[in-house]
Amino acid sequence: MNKSMVQGFVIGGVAMVVLGAGAVGYQTMTKPKFADVVAVKAVTQTVVTPREECQDVQVQRQAPVQDKNRLAGTAIGAVAGGLIGSTVGGGKGKTLATVAGAAAGGYAGNQVQKNMQQKDTVTATERRCKTVHDKSEKLLGYDVTYRLDGKNGVVRMSSKPGATLPVKDGKVVTTADTAKS
Repeated sequence: MNKSMVQGFVIGGVAMVVLGAGAVGYQTMTKPKFADVVAVKAVTQTVVTPREECQDVQVQRQAPVQDKNRLAGTAIGAVAGGLIGSTVGGGKGKTLATVAGAAAGGYAGNQVQKNMQQKDTVTATERRCKTVHDKSEKLLGYDVTYRLDGKNGVVRMSSKPGATLPVKDGKVVTTADTAKS
């Protein structure tokens, strides 16, 4: 090989290195550093939380009955009926009227006591509880649509982005830690 041929190889090699380095530098310089944000959509989830809701309610009940057979009403009615019956008639009729008055008075007294017992109530306070469900929305993040090199992409982010997203090595950077490195 002659000297001019060696020089040609060297100059050609240098030229290839320079052109290659220039092309790499050009690619690096023309790579986008930001992607445009096209749309941002909040992503939420409905959360249902059960809780117990209680209130005190006034309740009326029939009072406990002391005289279930209503003997007091029957006795008082029989005595009153007998006294009234004894004032009617004379002789055997008087006796019959007294007995009939006592029987009718006993029945009437029994029924009067029954009605009074049914209307005799006591008021008590009861605590009544029920389960209610509270609904709320929980933010899961943001679905961000971006445009990079003429193509759209979607990424989920934990915070709402600005108008652009940083790009590193041709990829969108979605975290602050990655953006710093």
